[in-house]
Amino acid sequence: MAKAVKSDKNKFNLGKKIKEIVFSSQGFPLFLSFTTLAILFVLFRMKNVEMDYKITKTNKDIEKVLLDNKELKAKNARLLSSERLRRLAAVHHLDQPKQDQIIVIP
Repeated sequence: MAKAVKSDKNKFNLGKKIKEIVFSSQGFPLFLSFTTLAILFVLFRMKNVEMDYKITKTNKDIEKVLLDNKELKAKNARLLSSERLRRLAAVHHLDQPKQDQIIVIP
């Protein structure tokens, strides 16, 4: 029983010493500095994670746009195929142009 009382007394004295050190004129600025650094570390880490999410989302958007671009190029090639254009010309009763009717645009 005496040991338990002594242990509690030592814990109380230890807590009291820590309070004296932390709230002293030399300890308090150090405590504030370390606390500020810890908070800044957490904030910068959170910002870094947020930026990683934005980068990942942007990369996915870029991949989607590139895929859409490939699909549109394929559709454009199908629409401008010579076979399709000849078929449309026949449907609309169009003839092959003569040499003097062709204008080359550079």
